[in-house]
Amino acid sequence: MIIIKNLTKKYKHVTALNNVNLDVKDGELYGLLGVNGAGKSTLIKILCGLTKKTSGEVIVNGYDLDKDAVKIKEIIDVSPQEISVAQNLTVQENLKFFASVYGKKDSPLIEEIISTFKLDTVLNQRTKTLSGGYKRRLSVAVALISEPQILFLDEPTLGLDVLARRELWSIINKLKGKMTIILTSHYLDEIEQLCDRVGVMSNGNVLAVGTTQELMELTSTATFENAFVSLVEKAYE
Repeated sequence: MIIIKNLTKKYKHVTALNNVNLDVKDGELYGLLGVNGAGKSTLIKILCGLTKKTSGEVIVNGYDLDKDAVKIKEIIDVSPQEISVAQNLTVQENLKFFASVYGKKDSPLIEEIISTFKLDTVLNQRTKTLSGGYKRRLSVAVALISEPQILFLDEPTLGLDVLARRELWSIINKLKGKMTIILTSHYLDEIEQLCDRVGVMSNGNVLAVGTTQELMELTSTATFENAFVSLVEKAYE
């Protein structure tokens, strides 16, 4: 679904991405793991057409990012770190607004989304009054209204408490296999719980790619946390 070759992004004297090479399979939930500043969000922004790359090649579902950016935008959607919904509208008004934008005003998909994300009890509540967990749910929910082939989740549980994170994990797990999902996170347990494969990033570099088990075997460690630490520490040697 996604092929990335030698992708580089430079801001003056700072290299945010350094010759990144990745591939993401159709229907896969692919995780990008790294501490703040690793380059995860920059990579997502480039794939979504929000930031231009400096060099390299990106192919999305057979489309070249340089030549077919419009076609790529038609098959993707994103739930960014920042809550991307109208705070003064109710939950229902937000859903109806985004449905009208995508020409899906009368689509049964809306009721399915309300059920999946358990939004029925807060439909008439203004978004600004929702808990952080419900705001995150709504942010992911509206990204699904366009029925994307590829969904980008950029730090989807950032700032949530343990219970709210687990509830959103459950929802994301239900989406697995229905579309290709790229999830960025700096939470090790989140990546381990949700992702089919993971690319470990640090300072704009991809250090290793594989399942959590493969990364533990690669680093001869007993836990995924130790595998991550080993990879990052080795990169600084």
